[in-house]
Amino acid sequence: MKKYITLTIAALVAAIASGCASYTPKGALLTDISLPIALADANAKVDALKVGKSQCKDVLALIAQGDASIAAAMKNGNITKVHFVDWKANNILGLVGTYECTVYGE
Repeated sequence: MKKYITLTIAALVAAIASGCASYTPKGALLTDISLPIALADANAKVDALKVGKSQCKDVLALIAQGDASIAAAMKNGNITKVHFVDWKANNILGLVGTYECTVYGE
């Protein structure tokens, strides 16, 4: 029985520690990050930026719904020229996740 428990714990630790390669950081218990996606023109001088957001959600990694595209964020912010885009992810234990795209532009 002791050997079975030891093997089970070792398998669990290996599964959690191995993870898949990803270009974004992911926490096993909580992910709450903001990252840049794109930059249209780093040298563009803009006085007033419009902001548009789009969002999608998932539950239990079984159901995912919403439109978190750049196009949806542009439409929501009445933006025709994109200057830069940020991305935010919040996920707790893989149970509930919210993903948001924020577009800044004119």
